[in-house]
Amino acid sequence: MEKSTIPVDDGSGQTCEVAAFRVHTLVIGSGAAGLNTAVQLHARGMEDVLIVTEGLQMGTSINTGSDKQTYYKLGMCGAEDDSPEALAESFFAGGSMHGDLAMVEASLSARCFLNLVNLGVPFPTDRFGQFVGYKTDHDPRQRATSVGPYTSREMCRSLIREIERRGITVHEGRVVVKLLTHGAGREKRAVGAVAVRCDDESAKPSDVQAILAVYTAENVVFATGGPGGLYKTSVYPTVHTGGIGLALAEGAQAQSLPESQYGLASTEFRWNVSGTYMQVVPRFVSTGPDGTSDAQEFLRPYFKTAGEMNSAVFLKGYQWPFDSRKIAGGSSIVDILVYIETVMKQRRAFLDFRANPAEFGFDTLSVEAREYLTRSEALLDSPIARLTKMNPAAIELYRDHGIDITRAPLEIAVCAQHNNGGLAANLWWQSNNIAHLFPVGEVNGSHGVYRPGGSALNSGQVAGFRAAEYMARRCRDWTVPDAACRQAATDGVQALLAWIAKCGGATADWRKERAEFQARMTRAGAHIRAPRELARAVSEAWAQWNRLETGGSAAANVVELAEALRNRQLCFAHAVYLEAVKFAVQSGVGSRGSAMVLDETGTPAHESLGQEWNFAPENPEFRDKVLVTAAEPDGRVRNEWVPRRPLPKTDAWFETAWAAFREGKIYE
Repeated sequence: MEKSTIPVDDGSGQTCEVAAFRVHTLVIGSGAAGLNTAVQLHARGMEDVLIVTEGLQMGTSINTGSDKQTYYKLGMCGAEDDSPEALAESFFAGGSMHGDLAMVEASLSARCFLNLVNLGVPFPTDRFGQFVGYKTDHDPRQRATSVGPYTSREMCRSLIREIERRGITVHEGRVVVKLLTHGAGREKRAVGAVAVRCDDESAKPSDVQAILAVYTAENVVFATGGPGGLYKTSVYPTVHTGGIGLALAEGAQAQSLPESQYGLASTEFRWNVSGTYMQVVPRFVSTGPDGTSDAQEFLRPYFKTAGEMNSAVFLKGYQWPFDSRKIAGGSSIVDILVYIETVMKQRRAFLDFRANPAEFGFDTLSVEAREYLTRSEALLDSPIARLTKMNPAAIELYRDHGIDITRAPLEIAVCAQHNNGGLAANLWWQSNNIAHLFPVGEVNGSHGVYRPGGSALNSGQVAGFRAAEYMARRCRDWTVPDAACRQAATDGVQALLAWIAKCGGATADWRKERAEFQARMTRAGAHIRAPRELARAVSEAWAQWNRLETGGSAAANVVELAEALRNRQLCFAHAVYLEAVKFAVQSGVGSRGSAMVLDETGTPAHESLGQEWNFAPENPEFRDKVLVTAAEPDGRVRNEWVPRRPLPKTDAWFETAWAAFREGKIYE
């Protein structure tokens, strides 16, 4: 890595020098996918690698989990048959996923999993060394495994130890606010990024030299995670907002943006209330805005019997994500009723584990629920007693974050949890239309409509291997002149400074601006989608974006400036996402995955809900298509459906495959 400076006009006619770092491969982000990419690059002899991050202890991977956070992989236990092709078929079956990506994620599954084992992640084995597993959602075989609630955290900790052992340089306290590109059309490529340095909170926005850092590179690994900052109700950790808007603003193609996953989660401490949190059958209570007045159990009026209601709640443990196939007569009606209370009625919703729901009785539960609780020896007097018996760690987890669910209700909402879509890339995880840009992890949109639970962790690890392997074989040499990089950096910094100058006289507060687009996304672009509401939301989104671009945002110090600049890319991203959702709805895709498209002429959601809650059925023809989205240079957003690529039929004849490998033809 080389350090220098780049002269820029600070806006007052004076020239100042901004710190510049020239590194062969720049990794933006430090989640499990980004860390693994850096490790794999270094292992292949590409040692000039730099990780730029807000912090190694920040981001989704190291700060999230679930009741039993799953890592989904190729089966490695017992007599059950499995193979890369069979696993690829399970990925592909979810719909709208390209077959070659499914095959790659399956083929490298075992290799990536065992790499984590070798780094020290304690995945469980039996006494014979088999990696024991269980079935997860959308999984026909027992391929899932877990190290407990914090599987991805343990992955990150092991990878960080390896980063430290290898001596890979990390710049923490940096918020990337601009992706740098060079060229146009088919010649467009990534050449680096600009970051705000937040390590000195006393720095003023006008102190350009102290707050900005430029990074130029041959390759850019884009590992910024999912779009956690786009939603008001989100189970992404508060320290994670995502950075996909940086790439979208440069015209990077995206795919499957409307395909996100939503589900019930606590809001004070963001955590999925899946698994045993639901299987113990807590009370669902709503109150007025103060959190105490007018408390009532709000689910009961929508069910014929208490047993039917409680059985639906129990099923949410298995069926945690909101699923459009489970609305009419299924457990996803619970999510809709929570949405009605919290968004439509503006009330607050809680899980109360301290007492049983009204009219509760074990003999009224479904056979499945009653047998499960019986076999778990949990036929006890209250939800908290059942939870203590079945999963005491679930109680301690909240205590560790200052919440005692044995004494007070737990506030919940339907929250955004994962984006199956993201940036579009090829089977080496290189962007479809910006060369030398490698989106890895959740920011890469490799998944389709449905995915097996835990497959995202596998995908991120595979991405690191694939991107590193390709760069080591095809992107090892410098192919972009330093002068071109420095010019892109100068232009990028000057554009940022022009916007920062507007912030000096701005009155708009970044918190209010963020709250505005987050509320819009939760209302119109989450799991409930109404055509009229989407049209209004798209118009409002671009109006807010234009207002931010022309008026700036008030910032008293460098931390607030970083948040204001973050708002620029988040606001742009939410407008592009809403455009994609609107296009999908107008195309007639219908309700699928974790999204319900309202249609008064469609299927009734529930006999107690009005026609306004009828929903459009899925059009299955779109399962064989993938939605591609890109922002054009003039600001317009282009959406189009493309046929998904089928599962490849490979030639497994060893001699020819070996020759293709030796000659490097596999990288073409």
